Amino acid sequence: MTSSQIAAFFLDVALIAVMAWVGGTVARRCGQPAVIGEIVAGILLGPTLLHGSFTETVFPLEVRSELGALADIGLILFMFALGMEFDWSAKRSVRRTSLSIAACAMVVPFAAGAGLGLWWGPGQASASKLDHVLFMGIALSVTAFPVLARIIEDRGISRTPLGQLAVASAALCDIFAWVLLGVVMLLCGSGAPWRLIWFVPYVILMITVIRPLLRRVMRRTSSELDIIVSFVGVLASSAATEWMGLHFIFGAFVFGVVRAHAKRGLPEKVDVRLRQGLGSLGSRLFMPIYFVVAGWKVDLSSLGPSQLLDLSVLLVAATATKFLAAAGAARLSGMSPRESAAIGALMNTRGLTELIVLTAGHEMGLLDDSMYTLLVAMAVLTTMCTGPILKRLLPPADRSGPDVSAAPAALPAEPGPARAQ
Repeated sequence: MTSSQIAAFFLDVALIAVMAWVGGTVARRCGQPAVIGEIVAGILLGPTLLHGSFTETVFPLEVRSELGALADIGLILFMFALGMEFDWSAKRSVRRTSLSIAACAMVVPFAAGAGLGLWWGPGQASASKLDHVLFMGIALSVTAFPVLARIIEDRGISRTPLGQLAVASAALCDIFAWVLLGVVMLLCGSGAPWRLIWFVPYVILMITVIRPLLRRVMRRTSSELDIIVSFVGVLASSAATEWMGLHFIFGAFVFGVVRAHAKRGLPEKVDVRLRQGLGSLGSRLFMPIYFVVAGWKVDLSSLGPSQLLDLSVLLVAATATKFLAAAGAARLSGMSPRESAAIGALMNTRGLTELIVLTAGHEMGLLDDSMYTLLVAMAVLTTMCTGPILKRLLPPADRSGPDVSAAPAALPAEPGPARAQ
């Protein structure tokens, strides 16, 4: 890079940090999760504003690859932190109900999304018809576990049966989504097919070797070494899954899950320094860069009447199927109509998880630019509706549910990803 390109790179990072802070602040004051404001800020820094002339001037092509690399690091750190949240030992009392809710909240929207995929087709994307149909099913069935957990905490219901059930259901829904996305990636045949034979040895290595090693590090050594080992491990795991033909997000997520299991029975303070170190850097700097890089592919100014009609169909299909499926399963499990409706509204939270899935699909050629833009707009709008709907369903008098013995899903200390988003 030349001296002028280096200067432009530093100024771009500074601009992104400021815009993300402003967007997050405005979103919080409007009663929305900060991640919504950050995503909107990233979209506005893309071709949506001034038909791309602003983007080309402020973010020259010479520095975009470097910004993209930082965005990937932020995504790796986020997926690692997300993986660390999946500790199911604290959810036994609600596991059966959450499993039924998550299954219904995945299957019904998946069928609707697959139907839309059959109707619209892959467009200009390079994917086959089957790959596109399967991916559309995933796109409509995603629930954003970190954003939902933050909404529940902000509403003061994180330790109520309703809050714990919603968090557990969203976490399961996320797991289903990642598994399905991995299957679609395998069907796409990205990379050399023979490399996939290493996936089973990779999983065995993570369980039999890496997990005991991480536990020994967390139990007997300093927090500084724990941070270094975790950072090196998540990068190596991400590189392994990327080399095998899977997206690097799977390697980061799996390493986070393995570390969560390795920490079982150890004091909570084991994670404090790691969450503060990696979580703060990822959520405050790297993830806003990811939003901007993702926003470069979103052009809301190009939406015409036909695209707006498609967006309306997407919104109705995504919202109605997710709400009815989740609320219906909750009602059949014995919850009251109001609580069931609250579960349905919460499961419609898509946010950052949806953006990650859509970006991966766009990179694999499963979505063209137009469909990517529509799905991103759908994800933002459905997430923005969750807070106001929940406020009407659960007025202050109904939010003081009894505490339960099972602890809620662990959320990273500020400013870790789940709380920062």
